[in-house]
Amino acid sequence: MTIAESPATTARGPATARALENAVFSAAMLAHRLPWTDVPARALGLDALTREGVTSGLLAHLRRTRSGRPVRLRTAFGTFLVPSSRVDAAGLLARAEEAGVLGTPCGLTAGGLRYGLSPHVPLGREVPVARGQWAALVAEDVDGLIAARRGDGTVDWHEWRRGMARVARRVVVGAAAAEDTLLSEIVARASTESGSRSHAARTAALGRRLAPYLADADPDSPAGWLVADGAGPETAAAALAHALGVVGEAAAGATLQALALLSVGAVTGAGEAVGEALRRYPAVPAAVYPVSGAFVWEDTAVEAGTEILWAPGWARDEDHSGAGPSPLCGAPSGCAAARFAEHIAREVVGRVTEAVHPVVISPRFGADRLPEVLDPGTLLVAFREAEGLPGDGRVTVGLPAAVPLSARGFAPAAYGALAHAGADRLERHSESLAACAGNGGWDVDEAGEAFRMTLLGHAERCARAADDVRRAAKRLAG
Repeated sequence: MTIAESPATTARGPATARALENAVFSAAMLAHRLPWTDVPARALGLDALTREGVTSGLLAHLRRTRSGRPVRLRTAFGTFLVPSSRVDAAGLLARAEEAGVLGTPCGLTAGGLRYGLSPHVPLGREVPVARGQWAALVAEDVDGLIAARRGDGTVDWHEWRRGMARVARRVVVGAAAAEDTLLSEIVARASTESGSRSHAARTAALGRRLAPYLADADPDSPAGWLVADGAGPETAAAALAHALGVVGEAAAGATLQALALLSVGAVTGAGEAVGEALRRYPAVPAAVYPVSGAFVWEDTAVEAGTEILWAPGWARDEDHSGAGPSPLCGAPSGCAAARFAEHIAREVVGRVTEAVHPVVISPRFGADRLPEVLDPGTLLVAFREAEGLPGDGRVTVGLPAAVPLSARGFAPAAYGALAHAGADRLERHSESLAACAGNGGWDVDEAGEAFRMTLLGHAERCARAADDVRRAAKRLAG
């Protein structure tokens, strides 16, 4: 029996929230525009009274009182049909897609503002993600970013994001596109401005930019596979644009969040870290799916003009391994590009942790109390030499520090990370002084020998100071 043939007598309209329930939900969304509203509750550990706690509690209440059926909520930002679980969201959206009435989704910020999402275009096949298959391609850019650490061991967010965009271009389009920063800029504009008057012009510009890479496609990249599968220029360009968007987002944001979770001991291993980061802090925190025609899902009749609202963050305690929207893409039935993006993020995290040890500088949190929101743009993670690995001199004297050493309010472990960076710099300086003293040019006369002794004395003092600072850092780090 098809959807259209379902007996009308077996279907009923969705449950409707009461006025007070609507008001509480609207208030929780509005509170996201005023970050200070739940500071007292967080300070007291009253998670149920925070913005996220109120939203989660209300949805749990609606599940109990409406027998788990989708609920129609009227808010200050529109009227939405809200499924009660991830499984229901996947089923509801899949049925709407099967009926051919599901429109293009848009993102919804926690404060109720809408924004464009990268239009989902299938890659045509699953990208192979055998362990270590992409490690060599990722390593070059990751190692370069680690080498660009500042004096306190951190990497500037904008520099990190640019490096991860380079990773995305390298793995999705091929090595020839690695340095094509304009390609990433065009992709970003074309993806987020899909409803604007200039969208057609931007799409045409994207096609022209990708044309040389498709004409001589890397056979080991998704671009090469699209060409091999016979995809036309327009389809291939749209699929690659979507893949570039989601891979770049995962490689930039989810990796930093995963490294932060690893540093506090909340997870073990790159795979678990990336999975937990995407579960807790999805790149698409909420999406609105418009419905252009009526359909029936199980015993619920959904009318034309309905907007389905689903937020992955509301189902943090549910299994995310099944079908349904990805935390990286609004596609209702999953996305091969998003799965590939998660794998690349795991490769990046694995490469970083092989070389250095991540330490969260800001914000302060522990494994027993993870933050509800972890914005990668404001997250500060230091990379110090991993225990037992020899220093490579990449943290050097004279590099600017991102956080003043006298800044107040950081946890002892954060000061320990800064102290470790300082000790490494002192040790590198000691080594450079000793190397300078070993130059044969000082052998010419007595004055040269005297300068050599002075340099060696400074080198010895720097080495002793480095040992002292490192002992203090270990005590601070616990």
